[in-house]
Amino acid sequence: MALIVQKYGGTSVGSVERIQSVAQRVYKTVQAGNSVVVVVSAMGKTTDGLVKLANEISKSPNRREMDMLLSTGEQVTIALLSMALQEIGQAAISMTGAQVGIVTEAEHTRARILHIETERLMGQINAGKVVVVAGFQGISSTRGMEITTLGRGGSDTSAVALAAALGANFCEIYTDVPGILTTDPRLVPEAQLMTEITCDEMLELASLGAKVLHPRAVEIARNYGVPLVVRSSWTDQPGTWVTTSRTQERSLVNLELARPVDAVEFDIDQTKISLLRVPDKPGVAARLFGEISRQNVDVDLIIQSIHEGNTNDIAFTVNTLILKRAEAVASAIAPALRNQPNSDEAEVLVETNTAKVSIAGAGMIGRPGVAAKMFSTLAEAKVNIQMISTSEVKVSCLVDAADCDRAIVALCNAFEITASPAALPSPAPESPAVRGVALDMNQARLAIRQVPDKPGMAAKLFGLLAEYNISVDMIIQSQRCRVVDGVARRDIAFTVARMDAENAQQKLTQVADELGWGEVVLDSAIAKVSIVGSGMVGQPGIAAKMFTALAANKINIQMIATSEIKISCVVAQDEGVKALQVIHAAFGLAGSEKFVVPA
Repeated sequence: MALIVQKYGGTSVGSVERIQSVAQRVYKTVQAGNSVVVVVSAMGKTTDGLVKLANEISKSPNRREMDMLLSTGEQVTIALLSMALQEIGQAAISMTGAQVGIVTEAEHTRARILHIETERLMGQINAGKVVVVAGFQGISSTRGMEITTLGRGGSDTSAVALAAALGANFCEIYTDVPGILTTDPRLVPEAQLMTEITCDEMLELASLGAKVLHPRAVEIARNYGVPLVVRSSWTDQPGTWVTTSRTQERSLVNLELARPVDAVEFDIDQTKISLLRVPDKPGVAARLFGEISRQNVDVDLIIQSIHEGNTNDIAFTVNTLILKRAEAVASAIAPALRNQPNSDEAEVLVETNTAKVSIAGAGMIGRPGVAAKMFSTLAEAKVNIQMISTSEVKVSCLVDAADCDRAIVALCNAFEITASPAALPSPAPESPAVRGVALDMNQARLAIRQVPDKPGMAAKLFGLLAEYNISVDMIIQSQRCRVVDGVARRDIAFTVARMDAENAQQKLTQVADELGWGEVVLDSAIAKVSIVGSGMVGQPGIAAKMFTALAANKINIQMIATSEIKISCVVAQDEGVKALQVIHAAFGLAGSEKFVVPA
């Protein structure tokens, strides 16, 4: 007999008929000899309706009262589903987050789970009852025992956390699509269903598909080795398994407050090649990396930064052993990238004796300040950062090789972990190079001009944003350096959620004179498109294929950032959907069936 946690989203319980259908599915699972805990969301658009009511009362509703209000939505669903189960002869009991023992930190509207007191829950399970739990909510550990909510996607988080605390055999997430698809089926109806995906890939593809799985839920599954499957509420298809390998035992105390960084990684065999002042037009990156892939040169980090005027810088790192081949390719193609012969465009700059140091961990998602802590730690150790590249679960910095040991020791002390050589993801046998394509249309880009190029500036910049709880996604530091008033300066560009952009611009502009940087430029009309796949490790040509697809459709790349299993490009907002579609087609990810997401 298995213990199974099932989660049903708002659409799955959006009407009486759908609640009755869920009850039948749960009953069938119990009749097969299993114990079942069910986690549910509020019915349909209930939460949106409650938020609208609050905004009609107040322009800035009190967060405590918002938790009191929003937590009622799930209570309606649990009572109705329990009644539906009882009506068909299945013993059931409904429980709020507080009653089931989900204890959280005292952060209204965005609480994280500290621990789950499972004694009462197990008592009901052992009595043969289906326990129907209100997702998205808990109770604070403070003496006031305040009702808290976990933020959007919180029911996913509740379900996987309960599965971890109970030691469940697996957790099923039921939704309105048949599993995890290669992209959002609302944009590409031919998106293909995946049979499995790793937690690392899923975390990098946080916005994949119809946003069927919240990153916090994936983080818990990864940290606690919870087998996770995403399935359709409407069919009996097997769905998509999110796989993980449990590497170490973790305490269930401070369940969601586990350290954000799992490892400090390093690679001392890195050399950086930069092409400065390349024309800002479609096709440049495609030509460069197309030729690099034809020469079978495998690159690691790639960044493209933005500049004033009509040129960009593109930099990439390669293994030192193939430096001469990579340098020859860059030097050979540089003249073809120039608008005018003998101009200073596309200048090739090679920097040897560099090393890559990285922090990695699923816990850094949505936690402002992790990158800032890395930068401040390096600054305190007098380590200057030459290059920054980020993803959802990793921040990498290129530093002088002579500073590598000092950087590693400082980062290990700061994050209380042990260092290891760069750990490349292990793709499953016959794993495709690219698993899926994601599009984020809710970001804005800030560019800070003429930031002094010295240790500590990145730490101050991103530390300031962390103080205001502003999360940063892509971070790109330009390779071009200019001397102003005797001080070497670089531009730094980064993306944030669009709703935080104006606040971030205001805060950074207020301290510009004090910290010595120039104008803070905001562009809200951008989109970020990404490809992810552990199979791209060690396969030259994946980036070139992505860039070529964009160039062939005259879509200009404004920024590039990579990790080992992810490549992200910033493009114009009005080209975002088209970019997603052409990249998805370029990698042959379309299936034969068209998916329609239910309303």
